Amino acid sequence: MKVILLEDVKPHGKKGDIVEVSDGYARNFILPKKKGVEATPKNLNDLKLQNKNAEKVAQEKLDDAKALAAEIEKSSIEIKVKSGVEGKIFGSVSTKEVAAAVKSQLDLEIDKKKIVLPDEMKSLGAYTAVVKLHPEVRANLKINVAAK
Repeated sequence: MKVILLEDVKPHGKKGDIVEVSDGYARNFILPKKKGVEATPKNLNDLKLQNKNAEKVAQEKLDDAKALAAEIEKSSIEIKVKSGVEGKIFGSVSTKEVAAAVKSQLDLEIDKKKIVLPDEMKSLGAYTAVVKLHPEVRANLKINVAAK
């Protein structure tokens, strides 16, 4: 029996796959536990429409990420910190501080987990951080660390 999987089923396949399983396995396990549906022409058509919609949504997310990356690339932020002698700062600049500065200065919402800082920012100066916006899109953010 052909079945469209609605969830990942370990030995057979992943969500959205069309697999051939024995009739008993389908009737006694996959269908009652709602892990899949029978591969009827209507269900196959529904799967095709869902896949097209998912591709469209994925493309829109990619386009949005590219537009956001272009906006980030052309701008820079300034973070003011307390500093001591010879430009050494107390502590270091964190991704939380960078995300807050991006929100206040550029009015963009970026998750702090998506920001990758260069090693440690423990002195005044200019740095470049990488922002992971999408698995395929990364943007370089210019950061200027200045004294208060």
